[in-house]
Amino acid sequence: MEIVPYSEDWLAELIPMWRASFEAAVGVVDPHPVEEQRNYFLEQVLPHNQVVLALVKRQLAGFIAFSSESVDQLYVRAGYQGSGIGSRLLALAKNNAGGSLSLYTFARNGGARAFYEKQGFVIEACGHEASWGLDDIRYRWTAAE
Repeated sequence: MEIVPYSEDWLAELIPMWRASFEAAVGVVDPHPVEEQRNYFLEQVLPHNQVVLALVKRQLAGFIAFSSESVDQLYVRAGYQGSGIGSRLLALAKNNAGGSLSLYTFARNGGARAFYEKQGFVIEACGHEASWGLDDIRYRWTAAE
């Protein structure tokens, strides 16, 4: 596995991988047009986060978008979960954190919840994400002193 910074060359592969991973994990079809998701990534995710890619044999296997306070996106290509990609990407975010990280996941995403809890994240709050109509959970990780 190779960890590389995001570059625009990967955008055409990143968006469909992100959608497929989301749909498989959450069990819903993303109703947003691909172009809308692309614009969201370029206008909302990329300007506010460091984005890093995980490549396996030059194929995009996952990505993380994070800041020193939060993980905005973490997705691993379907079929690659459990191979250490998510753990390695999350470790990178933890190493660049200012002592703690927060993130959101949907309550129905049992795989992500188990993964984050294994990585030391604890539930901070439960809520409802209105635009998706799904319950969500805010997690927090705090570095050991």
